[in-house]
Amino acid sequence: MQEKTVTTDVLDIAYREYGAPGGWPCIMGHGFPYDVNAYAETAPILAEAGARVLVPWLRGYGPTRFRSASTLRSGEQAALGADLLAFMDTLGIQRAVVGGYDWGGRAACVVAALHPERVIGLVSGNSYNIQNIARAMEPASPPEEAALWYQYLFHNERGRRALERNRRGFARQLWAMWSPKWKFDDATFEKSAASFDNPDFVDVVIHSYRHRYALVAGDPAYAAIEARLAGQPPIRVPTIAIDGDSDGVNPGTAHHARKFEGAFERRVFTDAGHNLPQERPAEWVQAVIDVRKTAAS
Repeated sequence: MQEKTVTTDVLDIAYREYGAPGGWPCIMGHGFPYDVNAYAETAPILAEAGARVLVPWLRGYGPTRFRSASTLRSGEQAALGADLLAFMDTLGIQRAVVGGYDWGGRAACVVAALHPERVIGLVSGNSYNIQNIARAMEPASPPEEAALWYQYLFHNERGRRALERNRRGFARQLWAMWSPKWKFDDATFEKSAASFDNPDFVDVVIHSYRHRYALVAGDPAYAAIEARLAGQPPIRVPTIAIDGDSDGVNPGTAHHARKFEGAFERRVFTDAGHNLPQERPAEWVQAVIDVRKTAAS
């Protein structure tokens, strides 16, 4: 494994690379509040299977940095997708198997939906992760609303201060609630928690959870992308969607199947929560290998 940095127009994106440079390209994305260590077990297994695995830190996490102080610290879905596409462009990767969960899965879904020619296959935790912002104010069931307490807290300045003052405590609370059957230890958490010390972490997170409810404006640089995503474009690349049956923040996404118009399969990981690749590395690896096989058939 090597840690590297690539420079795009907006970011210096830090990433981990596993496997031979000539391996088949595979890009995996982490979520909030996690980091590249979500793939610490998954990536080496994929590398042994012939992949060149690239795991970038998202904007606002770890060593990834904005190049300009004037750039809006946006966490909107269009920005995440644009970052992934720019990452591929800068590294000269024309097509890749892409995947992820939470924010990283959202970036992968955005690229798969809008640039299917760049995606061999998709592995997506919680299925169709593109937000329907126009319907964000439509209420869900009481249990679902209760699970989103942190998002509503982030909508006001009390929430911003809470995250700023205790990033680790906040993240650990979410880890425990979202993956109740995952017995992670202090060392495992601390490896990822260091990424939350990024100076832009709080701003990016707060913007993300406000923008998805249309409470703040997005970055004008991504307005055209957001306009396309507002149409809820279908995903036509081969896809394996995954849910954990013990996910404390997402009750399941079987109803998302209609958003996928290519080869599609949904899997459920037993006793797994939200952090799917870190909780079930072998099963996540199998999904990546299987979706690549499907794409080749």
